[in-house]
Amino acid sequence: MNVTHLACSSCHTEYEPGRLYNLCQQCNKPLLVHYDLERAATTLTPTTLATRASTLWRYREVLPVEREENITTLGEGWTPLLSASRLGEQFGMCHLYIKDESLNPTASFKARGMAVAVSMAKELGARKLAVPTAGNAGGALAAYAASAGLEAHIFMPRDVPRANLIECQQCGAHVTLVDGVITDCGRIVAERKEREGWFDVSTLKEPYRLEGKKTMGYELVEQLHGELPDVIIYPTGGGTGLIGMWKAFDEMERLGWIGTERPRMVTVQAEGCAPIVQAFSANTSTGAEITNPHTVAAGLRVPKAIGDFLILDILHRSGGTAVSVSDAEIMQAVVDVGATTGIFAAPEGAACVPALKKLLECGQVKKDDRVVLFNTGSGLKYLDLYTEGGAL
Repeated sequence: MNVTHLACSSCHTEYEPGRLYNLCQQCNKPLLVHYDLERAATTLTPTTLATRASTLWRYREVLPVEREENITTLGEGWTPLLSASRLGEQFGMCHLYIKDESLNPTASFKARGMAVAVSMAKELGARKLAVPTAGNAGGALAAYAASAGLEAHIFMPRDVPRANLIECQQCGAHVTLVDGVITDCGRIVAERKEREGWFDVSTLKEPYRLEGKKTMGYELVEQLHGELPDVIIYPTGGGTGLIGMWKAFDEMERLGWIGTERPRMVTVQAEGCAPIVQAFSANTSTGAEITNPHTVAAGLRVPKAIGDFLILDILHRSGGTAVSVSDAEIMQAVVDVGATTGIFAAPEGAACVPALKKLLECGQVKKDDRVVLFNTGSGLKYLDLYTEGGAL
């Protein structure tokens, strides 16, 4: 294991590895994992990667699990980076790509984070895991906890997509439906976790889901033959994927894989729940909690992200931006993506398309830019949004 320590993302207080942690004990902000990258670079190279299995565990030197027997895997990672040429033609673009995370186990990018979080929970002795979820994270926790032989306690809004509920139940999880949104679910977990003996694996409230998500950044560089795109457009609820990729780019620079260049990072949110967009527009370092959040994209219905200060910093440092789109635009984009690429995108992923259109119109993205859109999950999880004739 190349982990040297954990450190707070805000006050930089350091913590020794090999113990279960949630947030920083000094300021209640997320912890980040740090590695001996000089040591990692001796065995983690583009040459050695060519012989490794096509899962996220190909990056073992920059992942935190120490003992092989604790790795809990369902084959997650190494999702395709697809040329969206026909979709790109509609915008006059020649270099448009979709990173299709729907092909992960449990049909979303949440599998990456939970694979690493559950593996570390197992390694560090946790037996009962709990999470608040808008849907896909619950399904992923249920699956990986089942594989690891751990208990999963999942709290989700009562109006969660039905496929997510069924997935959790069929994987043996203890599911509680809550009248409210994900933040209400989070408060229940926080209130009960000490009494129940649960380890909280909420987004960014433990340090290892981020490590799984960051592998999307490593994969992008491999799949683009050592280069980075000009722009990454990312649907953002809790934002772990965006933060994780930025961390991966910094690690890869220190590994000697890339230089100082970075993509312009773009957050996409729904108009009915856009705390990052509002904070970016107001040029504040953190966002206010959204009251009465609403959107068809369940994964974007996050009223306030605990890592919002990290997301906003990344957007500013990268020269990126934050864009909101309507539910009507999202549902039309599901059709447009499907008809031009063959991908049945989740609403969250489809939201990237109207965002791209707006960015092209205002000149923040150029037609000759190399742009990667992230489809974070499968549209099959959202069939309750549709009637026989199409979208509701």
